[in-house]
Amino acid sequence: MAESTALDTLLEMGFDRNRAEKALVNTGNQGIDRAMDWLMEHENDPDIDEPYVPPKGNVLGAGGTESTPPPDSSAEGNAEGSPEGQDKRPLTEEEKLEQVRRLEQLMREKQREREEREREAEVQREKERRRQGQELLQVRQRLQDEQMRKLAEERLREKMEDKMAKQRVRDKIARDRAERALKFGGGADSSSPPVEAVPSSSVPPVAQGAPPAKKDYDECRIQVRLLDGSALCAVFRCQEPLAAVRVYVQLNGGGPDEFSLLTPYPRRLFTEEDMEKPLTELGLVPSAVLVVAKK
Repeated sequence: MAESTALDTLLEMGFDRNRAEKALVNTGNQGIDRAMDWLMEHENDPDIDEPYVPPKGNVLGAGGTESTPPPDSSAEGNAEGSPEGQDKRPLTEEEKLEQVRRLEQLMREKQREREEREREAEVQREKERRRQGQELLQVRQRLQDEQMRKLAEERLREKMEDKMAKQRVRDKIARDRAERALKFGGGADSSSPPVEAVPSSSVPPVAQGAPPAKKDYDECRIQVRLLDGSALCAVFRCQEPLAAVRVYVQLNGGGPDEFSLLTPYPRRLFTEEDMEKPLTELGLVPSAVLVVAKK
C-alpha cells in the first residue's frame, strides 16, 4: 500500500520506526511532505521515541478507520487487474531514490529556514540586551548626577550657614560697640576724651561678646580626586579612621596597589600613622578634598 511505502521510505532515510509511524498517523497518512513537517516540528518532544501503540481495531495505513475483513480471492484478483490495484503498486528503486532526494532537499530547506529564524531571534536578543544596557547606563548616570547635585546643595547650605553665623557675630559686635558708646560716651561733655581712647582693659569682658559655638558634626563628606582626573565622593562617620577612605578608594578601583593621600591646600601628605587617626582629628570635617598620589 502507498502508506506502507511511505513508512518504508522514511525508514530508508534513517528515521526511527517509532518516529516514522507517529508522523504518518498524526498527519493522517497525507504523504511524505506532511510527515516530514511533523517530524521537524516535534523532533524535541519528550515522548517522540516511545513506541506507537495504535488503538484497537486500527492499523497503520488504514486512514484511521476500523479494519475490515480481507477480501476474497476473486475480489483480490479483480483488484489486481483494476486501475486501483495498479495505483497501489510498490515504488521502484529509481522512484524511491528520487523521492529520497526530494525529501533531502526539503529537509535542507527546512533547516535553512530554522537557522534563519534562529539568527533573527539572536539579533533581536542582542538588540534587547543593548537596549537594556543603555537604559541601565542612563539610570546610573541619573543616580550619579543626583548624588552630585545633592552634594553641591549640601555644600551651598553649609556655606550659607557659615556666612549667616559670621554675619550674626558681626551684628553682635556692632551692637556691643553701640552699647559701649552709649554707656561710656553719651553723658560726657565735649572736652572729655573720645570713647576710642578708653583702654580695652576697662571694658567689661561680658560686653565683648562670646565667640560663636562650634557646630558638632556626626558625618563628613570626602571627595577623592583620582590619578586619571575623575573623582569619588562618599560620606563617612567623623570618628572613622582615614584608613576607611583608603579602603573605599581601593574597592572602587580608584588607585594603584600602593598610593598615598594628601590635601591640596594646605598641602599635607598623610603618613601611615595618620591612617589610624579619626577624620575629625585630621581636620577633614565637615568636608574635605583628598588627592591620590603614587608612592
